[in-house]
Amino acid sequence: MNRLGRSAAALFICAALTVSLASCAAETNTPDTSISGPTGEITVFAAASLNGPFTELAADFEAQHPGTEIKLSFAGSSDLVTQIIAGAPADVFASADERNMTKLADADLVAGTPIDFATNTLQIVVPPANPAEVSSLADLTKPELKVVICAPQVPCGAATKTIEEAARLVLTPVSEESSVTDVLGKVRSGEADAGLVYVTDVLVYVTDVLAAGDQVKGIEFPESSAAVNSYPIATVGTSSNQKLADAFIASVTGPEGQKMLSAAGFGTPRS
Repeated sequence: MNRLGRSAAALFICAALTVSLASCAAETNTPDTSISGPTGEITVFAAASLNGPFTELAADFEAQHPGTEIKLSFAGSSDLVTQIIAGAPADVFASADERNMTKLADADLVAGTPIDFATNTLQIVVPPANPAEVSSLADLTKPELKVVICAPQVPCGAATKTIEEAARLVLTPVSEESSVTDVLGKVRSGEADAGLVYVTDVLVYVTDVLAAGDQVKGIEFPESSAAVNSYPIATVGTSSNQKLADAFIASVTGPEGQKMLSAAGFGTPRS
């Protein structure tokens, strides 16, 4: 083969190798579409006290999983259970106590085993200036004080009852509310001198009803240790997108979800 022929052959081989390498690179950089992540939308029913961190969690999940939408509905846990049993289209239920999750399981509406993902305790909430000079749980028994608590059928109300019994005190509230946000709202507006809510509700996040922060003040009390609420989460048995529901639950119970919950004041789940 003459010099010209050898040069042409060399050029041909180089061109072929270039095409082959480019093809390999393209195959390497192309996502494997045979392995698909969760898609579609789900509706998450969550306890009112989870408003802040779950709003952040949902936004983070959607950003990391394009093509998904997480719709959120917040209310008292007992109200949410009633809605789900009545046929409300929920895919995930996050309760502020185990009792309401058990109600849903007893109705055969829980897929798999619920997972505890956080804990919470109660705190006294008062207006920023604390005009009634509340400093202890016993102060809430004073007849001249207007005290607001959660209704006994919702987790914060059940926790209040447990604390009353443990402390051997009896509270005489002017009203019993269906969620912690309602209790906070009455204290913030001046309708009540004090209330009992979760510690998380007077810390970091803004709820749909009010901004906590400098509009209320939290007072810790030792008797709160008598009622530490565990928060369980589960996929609803009637969910039309259990794959996405399970993926969202995994994000809540995973490291990033736990970090967000901790920042909001929630305790770690009990083992």
